[in-house]
Amino acid sequence: MKGAFHGTSSSYHTMPASIRAALGPTNTGKTHYALTRMMAHASGIIGFPLRLLARENYERLVKIKGERSVALITGEEKIVPPGARWFSCTVEAMPLDRKAEFVAIDEIQLASDPDRGHIFTDRLLHARGTVETLFLGAETIRPLLQKLVPGIEIDIRTRLSSLASTGHTKLSRLPPRSAIVAFSMSEVYALAEVIRRRRGGCAVIMGQLSPRTRNAQVELYQNREVDYLVATDAIGMGLNMDVDHVALAQLSKFDGTVPRPLFPQEIAQIAGRAGRGMKDGTFGTTADCPPMSSALVEAVEQHRFDPIQRLYWRNHELDFTNPANLLKSLTRPPPLRGLTAGRVASDVTTLESLMLDPDIRESARGKRATALLWDVCQIPDFRKLGDDSHTRLCARLYMHLLKEGAVPANWMEGHIRGLAKTEGDIDTLMHRLTGVRVCSYVAARTEWSRHSTMWQERAREVEDLLSDALHERLTARFVDRRATTLLRRLDSDSDRSLLSAVKPDGEVLVEGHSIGRIRGFTLETDVAAGPDRQIILRAGRKALLHEIPRRIRLLQDAPDTSLRLDATNGELFWEDTRLGRLAAGPSLLRPAIQLF
Repeated sequence: MKGAFHGTSSSYHTMPASIRAALGPTNTGKTHYALTRMMAHASGIIGFPLRLLARENYERLVKIKGERSVALITGEEKIVPPGARWFSCTVEAMPLDRKAEFVAIDEIQLASDPDRGHIFTDRLLHARGTVETLFLGAETIRPLLQKLVPGIEIDIRTRLSSLASTGHTKLSRLPPRSAIVAFSMSEVYALAEVIRRRRGGCAVIMGQLSPRTRNAQVELYQNREVDYLVATDAIGMGLNMDVDHVALAQLSKFDGTVPRPLFPQEIAQIAGRAGRGMKDGTFGTTADCPPMSSALVEAVEQHRFDPIQRLYWRNHELDFTNPANLLKSLTRPPPLRGLTAGRVASDVTTLESLMLDPDIRESARGKRATALLWDVCQIPDFRKLGDDSHTRLCARLYMHLLKEGAVPANWMEGHIRGLAKTEGDIDTLMHRLTGVRVCSYVAARTEWSRHSTMWQERAREVEDLLSDALHERLTARFVDRRATTLLRRLDSDSDRSLLSAVKPDGEVLVEGHSIGRIRGFTLETDVAAGPDRQIILRAGRKALLHEIPRRIRLLQDAPDTSLRLDATNGELFWEDTRLGRLAAGPSLLRPAIQLF
């Protein structure tokens, strides 16, 4: 860590730099407060836990301060105008060598995450604004903040609205404006399929989505084209939407190593997305998930959780004399109580794998070559294929950078062009997007390419192309606009009847949607048996309340010549419409009529 973020600067103020924390549950306005504080300073940097949030708040800042004054830095995106004064970043990508009056870290309690926690802990211990430093997060980290940052001022904020449990609710009975949360892609897909069949459709939010796809799905929900949202716990981190109810479909998750129960504070983080501003929210369970215990419900409703006992730490004072010393410095034990070593991160496992390569062992000699090797190891394994493909990619890039000083243009061109294909299913498109993220990360390292701006633009074009295609696939699979519209009108308390019409050819339109064709007195739908058909028939019955009596009057007034009997099978016809058939009656001359 470079020293520009430490202490005070006499060129700014003679007063000591303040270090403060705003802690509390979701919906307390912490992020808005931090952005307001940052804009009150001449310069500022704020670190967010997700690329999506960094992008979202960058756009908020641009609207207020203008494009020339605001920068965005994430692993995959770098937009840094020459006169940029306010920076929205992911925590990992914060420019730590840049002086700023204000520095803030969002969701600081993630320092207790065994995978990414060491990054947040490092920022907690070392990232400082020259005038003001602000940490945002859950109150559970309060004791450790006071211990690790002596003299820190802590502001406890209360939730703007209440959060109440409604227990377990069947999927089919969830109220509109509900978010259903699961913890695996397969479970999200399964739930979204059920919601489409029973409630007309839903938007889908997962951490793996690109910002563009995620925003398009959010817009689908926010514009009320659908009334339901199925998501992973990605919605727990700062996703601001008009959600009234959060229903958890699972109370456990796979944490990268083993399945485990959700911690109460994790449930609160997710459930807290219900309600916004002064509007109250509700939460509960759904699908096959059992109800929460009374103790868990009380903890979530009252925001009372056990304090965090430890934060994850990794040494930041690295030894680049050679790869072996680098690895040794990375595994140095924590210096303070309350800090512990986290899981071995992917950058360390990549380093260990590359050190086994004879060519790299031979080439990685001296500080420059070792520092470059560590930089390459920082490339995230977005694809997570479970084989050694990521290590091989890093090895090739390292040798190119070491020997040629840049990533070859044909490497970038080949990778980006190979990913620019929009055919395939949802999973195929998501896999291509992870590949583009790797290209974007490499292109964003401006020192690695002679034309980094061009490659960033090319990668962004392909990401946008794939993102739009993915949004279309998700919408086509999980949204039935006709069913959504009809259900909304059928379930409405409004006295307004359904707007319907029957065209001369018998096609039945309800609220602008074709639901089938009426032949005689029978509605023939284009949907097979199942929940969709039940929705159509419900709408059809309401829509034909006036049409059926009209047809009965026409039949009553019709001349006898318009009726005929098919002698071969006993079927009765009114003009060209089959009405029914003759059946055995009380006598030969008094047959019964069986209507179709």
